[in-house]
Amino acid sequence: MRRTRILTAVLALAAGLLAGTPPALAGTTQRVALAADTYTWSNARIDGGGFVPGIVFNRSEKNLAYARTDIGGAYRWSEATKTWTPLLDSVGWDEWGHTGVVSLASDSVDPDKVYAAVGTYTNSWDPTDGAVLRSLDRGASWQKTDLPFKLGGNMPGRGMGERLAIDPNKDSVLYLGAPSGKGLWRSTDSGVTWSQVTNFPDVGTYVQDPADTTGYASDNQGIVWVTFDESTGTAGTATKTIYVGVADKDNAVYRSTDAGATWTRLVGQPTGYLAHKGVLDAKNGYLYLAYSDKGGPYDGGKGQLWRYATATGTWTNISPVAEADTYYGFSGLTVDRQHPGTVMATAYSSWWPDTQLFRSTDSGATWTKAWDYTSYPNRSDRYTLDVSSAPWLTFGANPSPPEQSPKLGWMTEALEIDPFDSDRMMYGTGATLFGTEDLTQWDSGGQFTVRPMVQGLEETSVNDLAAPPSGGAQLFSALGDIGGFRHTDLTKVPSMMYTSPTFTTTTSLDFAEANPNTVVRVGDLDSGPHIAFSTDNGANWFGGTDPSGVSGGGTVAAAADGSRFVWSPAGTGVQYATGFGSSWAASSGIPAGAIVESDRVDPKTFYGFKSGKFYVSTDGGATFTASAATGLPSGDSVRFKALPGTKGDIWLAGGAADGAYGLWHSTDGGASFAKLADVGQADTIGFGKAAPGASYQTLYTSAKIGGVRGIFRSTDMGSTWTRINDDAHQWGWTGAAITGDPRVYGRVYVSTNGRGVIYGDTSDTGGGGGGGDGGGGTDPTPSGACTVAYTVTNQWTGGFQADVRLTNTGSTAWSGWSLGWSFPDGQTIGQLWNADWTQSGTAVTARNVGWNGTVASGSSVSFGFTGTWTGSNTEPTAFELGDQTCAVA
Repeated sequence: MRRTRILTAVLALAAGLLAGTPPALAGTTQRVALAADTYTWSNARIDGGGFVPGIVFNRSEKNLAYARTDIGGAYRWSEATKTWTPLLDSVGWDEWGHTGVVSLASDSVDPDKVYAAVGTYTNSWDPTDGAVLRSLDRGASWQKTDLPFKLGGNMPGRGMGERLAIDPNKDSVLYLGAPSGKGLWRSTDSGVTWSQVTNFPDVGTYVQDPADTTGYASDNQGIVWVTFDESTGTAGTATKTIYVGVADKDNAVYRSTDAGATWTRLVGQPTGYLAHKGVLDAKNGYLYLAYSDKGGPYDGGKGQLWRYATATGTWTNISPVAEADTYYGFSGLTVDRQHPGTVMATAYSSWWPDTQLFRSTDSGATWTKAWDYTSYPNRSDRYTLDVSSAPWLTFGANPSPPEQSPKLGWMTEALEIDPFDSDRMMYGTGATLFGTEDLTQWDSGGQFTVRPMVQGLEETSVNDLAAPPSGGAQLFSALGDIGGFRHTDLTKVPSMMYTSPTFTTTTSLDFAEANPNTVVRVGDLDSGPHIAFSTDNGANWFGGTDPSGVSGGGTVAAAADGSRFVWSPAGTGVQYATGFGSSWAASSGIPAGAIVESDRVDPKTFYGFKSGKFYVSTDGGATFTASAATGLPSGDSVRFKALPGTKGDIWLAGGAADGAYGLWHSTDGGASFAKLADVGQADTIGFGKAAPGASYQTLYTSAKIGGVRGIFRSTDMGSTWTRINDDAHQWGWTGAAITGDPRVYGRVYVSTNGRGVIYGDTSDTGGGGGGGDGGGGTDPTPSGACTVAYTVTNQWTGGFQADVRLTNTGSTAWSGWSLGWSFPDGQTIGQLWNADWTQSGTAVTARNVGWNGTVASGSSVSFGFTGTWTGSNTEPTAFELGDQTCAVA
């Protein structure tokens, strides 16, 4: 599965994103309203959907944990809600590669500090070098140091690590292992500046595939982990003994005993393998190493586990199974810090019948397995696996033993036992993050319970989006790796991805505008049809028949009435069919590989685009004619849509920095296009419900307008634009798809390359750019009783997050509200959402914004904020709604 995702990301980036990498442009005269504070952003819940290669617990503060993803940023655990908070949504378009996180480090001396080494590809696919991000507030905000080389959060070997490490005795000292022969790097000023450790003797030698001409599989995987022996230092002085893992099968582990001044290869170490992990138990004096013959995360056929006694230099093979019996490599190495003799590891590359978890309570002398055979093919499991919170993790499969559904996992490179709680363990897979809170049941003969611990961590790569005007589905998504989903409720995880057939990646989908019960999707599949249809609004599906030569999904379009389809698959030319694709015929007059779309009114009109030319068919896709339109982008990084309700009204976005790039509009069925002069760049276009009082649908685009990159909305046919996101909500690359909601004004769905489906709702009900009163104006004075619940949801040294729920317990509705309180200990608000606010000294006033001013009797409204504190963080005990005192829940 994850192989497909890598290829999907690579093809999308190589074919479209890089061509559209935006340069710095001079600002235009276009009036652009920056009204981002009127939008609230959320994920359409899927929960997971991608590879989690790293989990990091802080060693000095309980419940402080982070997770890294290969293309979807980093996350911090919130114990109060058992959810993950995204930390890198501020990464912008120009540095989209910084959403790939190759390593994370949480400072145990100062738990407020966290570092991330970022960069997605080390080859030409990523146009920017890597960077080290540093935060003083647990990832709420970041400062950046650019590196003179690239990092590979989505490269082979990304599950090894951690490559970034903080000296546990002197936290101003950090080390970073680099790929591509760039060696070992060190910072002595808390990550502000970095220099190469020039005397480190080995830059790595291992590459996955030397013959790969793209540079993806042929890159040297370099320095893969750094581990400190904290017992060899004291607080404030640099740790003397440091171990470093290198992607070199003959020289995998080096050590310094003089704080990095000199380095030597560890004598007697195993050879012929790569050390994926090196974990030190300083209490017992053991360095544990998990070896594989490959770099992972999806390859590896042999492996071993070893233990190195740091005091004597003795090596002991502690492999839980004989090397001859392995068909996988080892990784996922962790030690129970409460009971250091307890060690766990994973068979990370065991795809079939399942991954395996190994556990020892005697420093590796003996081991037990998470599952074992009773009599083949029957299994006995030490665990139960409950995926009721994300039922799609069964993949709709019903395999034969010994395979089970859901699987315990695959690509299990990350596994960590909570250093404060021996019962809690988390581990990453290629699709989710699993965990348990009763792990020690393993040792007593009971069964421990594994569940997804992934809510809030959204990691899918989005290829297409469609929001129908009617029916039970609110949104259809086309995703890499897990196909896609039909969302009937954006706040709930759908029960299953699309099945019958189940594509590994869905590349395109469409519905019939006048009959949204008819839906079509196309995608990639190793064997079976590459096209599927639904006649019940996407609830159920059946496979179509492929024309000869089809090798991949391509793009697809449904006629306005659902009577016919036009398909431009990979591997062959454009095809058309009446009915549900049981018999296809080649379209003429249009080149293979063209992007196809349908007119949303005329069922016989279809459109295509390829290499600067626009094509039109008026006979249901049988024949296409090239339009006379000129000046369109010459490449294929283009997305276009026809407007619902008006025949021949077409909007086209796309281009490249070295040629035509922007947004074009046609009102004559593509015969001619007019370029919007003030849109410097545009990459997507979509439509949503018209603003109140407007007759034309609302436009949405991911674009650069007025010199500003962002997500934009226009309610007046593109005459003026409002930026609706802000710099804290950018999500890297958003160039694959966008659509508004035809049923909810202001709602927009945004594609990301690794942060899932983002949707935004506006507080602006009138179509303009304004939000609340911004702290000005007259406070509303609602009448009636009120109750306030004030809850600190997360707290750390010097900072905290809180939620406030205000309930109307009176008998009449409020048409606006203003809630005031004073902080007992002088706390200060930094950011607040879902309300306007002011603070003067200790006194705070929070007021409604446009969309949440009306509160019916018995109903509630909530807002949240982050703040700082010193000394104490006592909760307020008195709240006033206007001139009335509220009860405190």
